[in-house]
Parts: sequence; structure tokens; C-alpha cells
Amino acid sequence: MPPRSPLIFALLLALPLLHGAAHARSDCPPFNNTITGGDYTNPEHRQKLDVVERFHFTPQVERLERGQSGYLGDDIGYTLDHFANHHRALASLARLALREKSSRPKGAKYSIECYFDRAIRFRPDDARVRAILGGYLLALGHEDAALTQLEEAARLEPRNGMNQYNLGLVYVRKKDFDKAREAARLAYELGVPLPGLKNKLAAAGQWRD
Repeated sequence: MPPRSPLIFALLLALPLLHGAAHARSDCPPFNNTITGGDYTNPEHRQKLDVVERFHFTPQVERLERGQSGYLGDDIGYTLDHFANHHRALASLARLALREKSSRPKGAKYSIECYFDRAIRFRPDDARVRAILGGYLLALGHEDAALTQLEEAARLEPRNGMNQYNLGLVYVRKKDFDKAREAARLAYELGVPLPGLKNKLAAAGQWRD
């Protein structure tokens, strides 16, 4: 497995996703399964997770050790066919795509860009989906596209310390130190214990206690 960037590690996570592009393609239909699935963030819908997670998105699948019904992409894709914004499944798919160096891992029905696009179209206000996508794009080296998603995640959940922390890491990469310091200040005020962002700012001579 290729080494993870600090952002991917913090998130528990070569083509940029352009929102709306997949929507125009016939091979990326919108998600509409609210009968046997639904919104991963909705407590009522999550009651339907039992079968999906017991038989498909098992701990072994989440850790990318082995598939339950075929390739890992089969089981992760099945999960996302029932819960398009299943955060852990999206994170696992991102790691799998990076490991296989393919935007469409073996067994997956759609490309990873399509799975993220479906999740965003279904729940555009789900900050966690944006954060995971931002981490994936950053791992591919698409800093501008990653920044767009991470800024949106921070806008949707400004009091989420990890959103601010990950955003700060991207600002450091882009040498936008004023914004990086502000994101770091918010992250640490919100209780993020990770010292990496502060250390990077300090190494650049940009940290102010």
C-alpha cells in the first residue's frame, strides 16, 4: 500500500472530480435507493444498515483485507448502492483506488468519481463526504480541487476541528500561511490533539503562540 499523506491519515483515509460532470454521463445515474438504504447520517435510515454491514461492509472489507462476495470493490460498491454517503465505505473506496492506482477498482460498478458525485448530489450538505473527497484528491496531487472540497466541508461544519485541521494542512502546502494559522487556531481551540499542523507552520517560521 502506498504511504498515506498526513491528511489521509488524519481522515482515516489520476483524476479530479468535477461536480456535475458525472451527472451528465449515462453511466453514473443518481442515487435513489431509500427503500433498502438511504441517508447514512439519518438515524432512522441507519436502522437499515444491519444487512449491508453484516454481509458486505464487514471489518475485513473496511480494512481492505478481503471481499465477502467477490472483489473488495463489489462489497464496497454494494454498500454505496444502498447508502451513497456511507462515510466509512467512501473512505475505504478511496484507499482502495489509491492502492490499485485506478479510479475504478476491481468489482466496482462505477468509478470513484461517480460514487462521490452520487453522494454529493444526494446529500450536498454532508460535510464528511466533502472531507473524504478532499483527502482523496489531495493524495492524487490535485491541491486546488482538494481545497475546494475541504473549504466546503469547513463551511458546512465550521465547528468540526478536524475539518479545520485538514484545511490548514492544505493551506500550508499552498503557502497561504495567514489562512493556515487561522485554521490551526480554530482546530486547536476545538480540541484537535494532533501537532502536525503546528509543527509544519513552525518549520516554515509561521507559527505564533
